[in-house]
Amino acid sequence: MSSFTKASKANQRVHKERHQPESRKHLGFLEKKRDYKVRARNYQNKQQKLKRLQQRALSKNPDEFYFHMINSTLKNGEHHEKLKGEEFTDAQLKLMQTQDLNYITMKRNTESKKIDKLQSNLHFLGADSAVKNKHIFFVDSKEEAKDFDFAKRLGTHPAMLDRTYNRPRLETLQDKHLGDVSDDVLEESRKEMKKSYQELSKRIARERELAVVGAKMEMKKRLLDRKHPPVKKVKEGTKESAPVYLWKKERKR
Repeated sequence: MSSFTKASKANQRVHKERHQPESRKHLGFLEKKRDYKVRARNYQNKQQKLKRLQQRALSKNPDEFYFHMINSTLKNGEHHEKLKGEEFTDAQLKLMQTQDLNYITMKRNTESKKIDKLQSNLHFLGADSAVKNKHIFFVDSKEEAKDFDFAKRLGTHPAMLDRTYNRPRLETLQDKHLGDVSDDVLEESRKEMKKSYQELSKRIARERELAVVGAKMEMKKRLLDRKHPPVKKVKEGTKESAPVYLWKKERKR
C-alpha cells in the first residue's frame, strides 16, 4: 500500500511558494517553509543547551573543587593557564629536541674525563671534595698558646701553612736549589694557569648541564611507559633539576 502511495505522489504537481508581492514589500521578507525550519532548529538547539546547563547547575555540588580552578584565569571570557616557573632553558630545549639520550650520556662522559685530567694537572681541590681536617696542638699554659708559632712547630715556612698536602719542611727547602726565573716567565705561567682554571670551570658547568638534561630525558622516557605509570608527582622540575615522581613498589622476581 505504501509503495502505491509513493508511486501516485510521483506524478503530483509541485506546489511552489510565492515570493512577497510587490504591494507587500514594505512589510519585509516573506518567510518560506525552509526558512522556518532553519529558525526552528536553531531555537530548539538553544533550548536544549539551556536545559542541559540547568540540569548541570542543579546537580552540582557547592563544595566541588578542581585544581584547574586555581591553576587558570579568565581573561575576556576565555580560560588561560597560569604560567608556572620555566622548567627548561633554551640550551636544554635545543639539546632535547635535536639529540638523543645516548649522545647526551656520551658527551657527559667525555666532559667528566677532561675534568679529571684538568684537575690532576692543576691539583684542583674543589669546595665539595675538600676534606676539612683539623690539626690540634696541646700546650701547657695560656701564655704558651697565645705565643704559639705554627710554622716553627711544623718546621716549615710560613708561606706553606695554607697547604694541607705536600708541605715541605725547612730542611728540604734549604737543600733544593731554586733557579732564577724571570718575571716574564712567571707572568706567562700565571696566565696559563688562569686560563686552565677558566676552562675547568666552564667544563664543570657544561657537565652539570648535561647531567640535568640527561636526567630529564630519562624521566621523560620512563613516563612514556603506560603499563607502569607513576603514583604521584613529588617535585616539580626546574632548570637545575629534573622532576621527581613516585612509582609503585614492585616485587622483583
